[in-house]
Amino acid sequence: MMEKKGSEKWAKAVPGLLALSFLGLLLVTGREARSVEGLDNFDHQGKKLYEAGEATPEIYLSADSGDRNLASFYELRQYPGSPPRIPHKVDLSFSGNETDCLSCHAKGGYSPEFGKFVPVTPHPENSLCYQCHVPLTEEKPFVASDWQSIEPPRLGRSFLSSSPPTVPHSLQLRENCIACHTGPGAVAEIRVAHASRGNCRQCHVPAVQTDELREFQRK
Repeated sequence: MMEKKGSEKWAKAVPGLLALSFLGLLLVTGREARSVEGLDNFDHQGKKLYEAGEATPEIYLSADSGDRNLASFYELRQYPGSPPRIPHKVDLSFSGNETDCLSCHAKGGYSPEFGKFVPVTPHPENSLCYQCHVPLTEEKPFVASDWQSIEPPRLGRSFLSSSPPTVPHSLQLRENCIACHTGPGAVAEIRVAHASRGNCRQCHVPAVQTDELREFQRK
C-alpha cells in the first residue's frame, strides 16, 4: 500500500518537474543568447580575443622564433603606443588596395622575401592601413626638432611577486592580446607561454603607467 501511494505521488510530481526543467532550459538558453549578443562591447571588444584564440592553431600559439625584441619594436615608433612605421618597401600597387597589407599581417606566417616571421595586426578590421602606418621616405626630419620620446612602460608591475603582471598600455586598437603576445612574430620579451588559456584579461588587468596607483582598502 505504501509503495502504491509513493508511486502515485511520483507520477503527479513528474509533470511538474518536467515543466521546471523546460523552464530552466529556456532561461539558460536566453542568458547564453544575451551574453553572446553583447560580447562585442564586453571587456574592450572581448569577442575579438575569443574568436582569435579559436581561429589560431595551437602550434602557432606556442611557436617561437626569437627574432623580434623590444629594442626593434620601439625603434619603429616615434613614442610608445604610436603606430609603427612600415620598415620595408611597399609595392606601388598596394596603394590602390590597402587590404593587400592584410595578406601578410592578418594571420602572420613566414616571409621568404624578408626571411622573417610577420607580426600580426591586432585590428585587421581597420583596413585603411596607410592612415596610420607609413613607410620611411627620408632619413632626416623635415625641420629641426628637440622632440624627446616618452619612456616605454615598465613591465611586470605586479603588487605581489606571485600575482599576474598588469597590462601597461591602453587597450584601444590593442584588444586582441593574442596578436602581439603569441606566435613566432611576437616580441621575445613579451611572448607568453600560456596563450591557449584564451581569456587573458581575467588575470591581467590594465594599469597604465600614467594612472594613479590606488591602494586597496577593505571597507
